[in-house]
Amino acid sequence: MGALQMSTTERESFLAGLHVGVLAVERADGPPLVTPVWYRYEPGGAVELSTAASSVKGRLLAAAGRATLCAQREELPYAYVAVDGPVTFAEASDDDRRDIAGRYLGPEMGQAYVDSNPGGDNTLVRLAPQHWHTVDYSKLDIPPG
Repeated sequence: MGALQMSTTERESFLAGLHVGVLAVERADGPPLVTPVWYRYEPGGAVELSTAASSVKGRLLAAAGRATLCAQREELPYAYVAVDGPVTFAEASDDDRRDIAGRYLGPEMGQAYVDSNPGGDNTLVRLAPQHWHTVDYSKLDIPPG
């Protein structure tokens, strides 16, 4: 393991933290779609996010069957975790959507978000991490100057 890489516990804990994820999905007719997403993750599980099945993101995820998600710390010391793997789909309940939105907006605003965005064709996307790529610059050994 490289000096800046995270251990399994560190990377899973980091990914479970509150970060806006950046999702990348391949596209047959051009460059990958890259988009910010809200997500949830419990160590040992799948990364879960909600999207409309009929959206560009939803259609590309279904066609590709896999994706990559990167979460980062945007202040010093910088760090990131990127995971890629297959995706599966389930119906996204209002509880799923409220839970994910509430992580980012708080319970009251999360409920308002769900209320203002009816769940018609929302799907719960589950990305099963197969490969992990991590860097944590807090592990950088800088000699005193």
